[in-house]
Amino acid sequence: MTNPSYDQLPIIDLSAADRGPQARALLHAQLHSAAHDVGFFQLVGHGVTRAETDALLGAMHAFFALPEADRRALDNINSPHFRGYTRTGDERTGGARDWRDQLDIGAERPARAPGRGEPAYWWLEGPNQWPAALPELRTAALAWIDRLSAVARRLLHELLTAIGAPAGFYDPVFGEHAHPHLKLVRYPGSPGDGADQGVGAHKDYGFLTLLLQDQVGGLQVQREDGLFHDVPPLEGAFVVNLGELLEVATNGYLLATNHRVVSPPGATERFSVPFFYNPRLDARVEPLPFPHAATAPGITDDPANPLFAEYGFNELKGKLRAHPLVAERHHAQLLTAA
Repeated sequence: MTNPSYDQLPIIDLSAADRGPQARALLHAQLHSAAHDVGFFQLVGHGVTRAETDALLGAMHAFFALPEADRRALDNINSPHFRGYTRTGDERTGGARDWRDQLDIGAERPARAPGRGEPAYWWLEGPNQWPAALPELRTAALAWIDRLSAVARRLLHELLTAIGAPAGFYDPVFGEHAHPHLKLVRYPGSPGDGADQGVGAHKDYGFLTLLLQDQVGGLQVQREDGLFHDVPPLEGAFVVNLGELLEVATNGYLLATNHRVVSPPGATERFSVPFFYNPRLDARVEPLPFPHAATAPGITDDPANPLFAEYGFNELKGKLRAHPLVAERHHAQLLTAA
């Protein structure tokens, strides 16, 4: 039987930071608890308007309504930077196919092929692929990246303050060369073969993920009982989860939590927009100084610990595993190292 306390994630109102010392202190207590005990919460009071959201969602729905040939013209197999359209079933999580199609978008930058002696992760920088028939998609998506980067930066400041750490401790690893990542995702319903993996269980790599989901549902979060529990959609909220960088930086005090998406039933479609707040590819993320460090439970002694090297190495490793067709076409020489 499901514990009633799991019917919804903690709900955090970010606007409380502007309502005086008492409201901000309560916000910090709630943030501390959610990030330490759950690793997931619903964020309201974030300031993103309905008009901004509608502009992005309208452009996204128009993209997925394009003829298949128009979407496949943006196939990410054409991009050594892992940008563009992924057909249903072409992405992998945990070695199994994800039953969704999507458009991967990042900061719009010139292609950068690593020179001799430079890290291979610079392949992740480059231009996006855009549908010529939908110029509004480029405008809305890049505006969303800027808008949510600002929300995530503010949220990170409040979260670090909530656990007694310096609010701006990680500002230097972001800046204008941060590596944000936006996905426009459609889950087209059940594949009809008995599999229900919309996206397999995983943790995110970076600092924070802000997810805009529709009202269909399907997102599930692993809770303290070890079971996966549904996350009921909450109108106007972002589902926020912490990434592995924050978990490792706090020696396990803050949680990066396993989550997955179960395919919607039958022919029901589900749409979602995850935004990943990631640092610069060449950032080295230092352990966080905070007063609760002595009570941190620790993490597994993983030689691939994301703090041991630049962030980009971990990001590239994940891309090579998730997108085998792109990896084989453009980065075959890197696969043995992945």
